[in-house]
Amino acid sequence: MKRILVPVGLALLLGIALPTPSRTTIDQDKDKSGNQAGKPGGSGNQAQKAPGPDGADTVKIEAKLVNVTLTVSDRYGRFVTGLTRDNFEVYDDNVKQKIEHFTDEDAPISLGIIYDVSGSMTNLTSRSVQALRRFFETTHEEDEFFIVAFNDRARLVQDYTSSIDDILNRIIFIKAKGSTALYDAVYAGIEKAKQGRHPKKALLIISDGEENSSRYSAKELSALLEESGVQVYAVGISKLYAGAPTLMQLAGSGSGVTYFPMNEGEMRDIYTRISIMLRHQYVIGFYPSDTSANTKWHNVRVGIKAPRGLGRLSLYYKKRYESFQ
Repeated sequence: MKRILVPVGLALLLGIALPTPSRTTIDQDKDKSGNQAGKPGGSGNQAQKAPGPDGADTVKIEAKLVNVTLTVSDRYGRFVTGLTRDNFEVYDDNVKQKIEHFTDEDAPISLGIIYDVSGSMTNLTSRSVQALRRFFETTHEEDEFFIVAFNDRARLVQDYTSSIDDILNRIIFIKAKGSTALYDAVYAGIEKAKQGRHPKKALLIISDGEENSSRYSAKELSALLEESGVQVYAVGISKLYAGAPTLMQLAGSGSGVTYFPMNEGEMRDIYTRISIMLRHQYVIGFYPSDTSANTKWHNVRVGIKAPRGLGRLSLYYKKRYESFQ
């Protein structure tokens, strides 16, 4: 990584600028929507004082902070709270790193709801809307939401808002029909999520997982998910679950979880569980010890030393990040 010498006074006045994501539209041409801004995980720089050419103190930018957002659940799928930094270990390309930043605070989120209104969801949409109300019962008052509804194409039916009534009123009367462009909808949702004002960004997919009408491929979508840092959670609404592998793949690429409720009661509980997970996640930050490695992607592994009595725990997080070089 190139080292930059910056006068201390100027650094304090200007701070460190972060790139601003470019705004995109939902129905855009494919060659216009693939441009990315910024890198996932990086949220700061490690700075040290060093003498400049004229003897004045300068700030030497050594490495960028890599933040890993993770969810911890027990064998029953319940979120595990109360863990501390001492319960975790983080490895970058199998080299143990020092945890410089740790938090489990209740932070607001910018969330996109990717809502399936294709023909395969007929007779299922009203049930999913009613269950979705449970999701909003435990949201943060500063959360912001948008909705992308999709059948043969993706449409932004509600831009960012904190009004729950606006969200529900936009989708409750949509009639399910047409084919299913799931990949296009998730792609558009990621681009929109990047415009959110909160550092924590996520998508909630409500679908049966069927895909038969997208311009974007699974490979293109997977690449965007890895670069974006947007988390993905999915709720499979179907009795057949033929689309389960698709939803699981999307959630896996987005460091989230896929749920397949068996009945309405379980569906309501799952929405509540997802809401609580999104509000109470752990964030572990570290400065990579090796910034000279000539590789585009670095693999991350988080280990956990579980307190007694919790049993086997599951961790959900992004397993790699793009090099800052």
